[in-house]
Amino acid sequence: MTGQAFEPRRFRTAAAHYVAGRPAYAARLIRRVVMLTGLTPADDVLDLGCGPGPLAAAFAGFAATVTAVDPEPEMLRIARDAAPANVRFIEGSSYDLGPQWGRFRLVTMGRSFHWMDREETLRRLDGMVEPEGAVALFHDTHPELPENAFWREFRTLIRRYAPEGETRRDGPGWTRHESVLLDSAFNVLEEISVIERRAVTVEGLVARALSMSTTSEARIGARAGELAAEIRAMMAGVGAFSEVVATQALIATRG
Repeated sequence: MTGQAFEPRRFRTAAAHYVAGRPAYAARLIRRVVMLTGLTPADDVLDLGCGPGPLAAAFAGFAATVTAVDPEPEMLRIARDAAPANVRFIEGSSYDLGPQWGRFRLVTMGRSFHWMDREETLRRLDGMVEPEGAVALFHDTHPELPENAFWREFRTLIRRYAPEGETRRDGPGWTRHESVLLDSAFNVLEEISVIERRAVTVEGLVARALSMSTTSEARIGARAGELAAEIRAMMAGVGAFSEVVATQALIATRG
C-alpha cells in the first residue's frame, strides 16, 4: 500500500476554504484532456475524490454523466450547490470502488490520488474503465519565476505550522505516481501542462493555507488564527497581486 492513512473526515473544515484558496484547473487543460482521451457526450466520467467538484463540473459539459465521489459530506454539499444536472454524487471513497458504480470512459482525480491505496485503486479501476478509456491525475505547481517569489516563503510558513510527523508527498521513501502507474494496467503515460498568470489576493492565500490537510482548522486548532495573521503580515501592503500557476494532467491509458 503506497497511499497515506485513510481519514475520511480529514477535510471537514478545509472544505469551506477550498474553492476560494486552491488554484482552479485551466479550462484549456480540461479541453486538452477531453481531446486526448477521446471523451464524447455519450461517455461517462468518474471523478474520484471530487472535493468541492471543480473537475466534476468542468467535465459535465463534455460527458453524458459524471459520478462524483468523496468521503467528506461538507465537500459534497458545496459541490452539489454548483453542479450541473448531469452530475450525481456518492459519499464514499476509493475503498468503495466497484462495478456497482458503473463503467467509465474517463476517471479523474484532482489532488486526491496520494490519499489512496494507489495500487489497489488502479486494480479496481481496471475492471471499471472501458478498454480505450483513461485515468487522469490533476495537480498544480508554481514555476520558479519572479512573480512566484512569495511561494517559497509561503510554503515554509505552512510547513512550520503543520503538526509534527505529517507526511510530505515528496519526502524520503515516497513513490511517485508515475512509478505506480507504470506498474499498473494504465502504463502508457502522457503529461500536459497549461501555464497561466492568475490574480490572487492575500485573503486568497489565507484560504489556501486553511484548505490544506496539514494546516486546516481541524488539524491545527486555534493556531489557524495565528497562521492567518502571519500570512497577512508576510504580505502586508501587497493587496491583490499575480502568480503564475501551471495546472497539469497526467493521463494514463492501457498499453
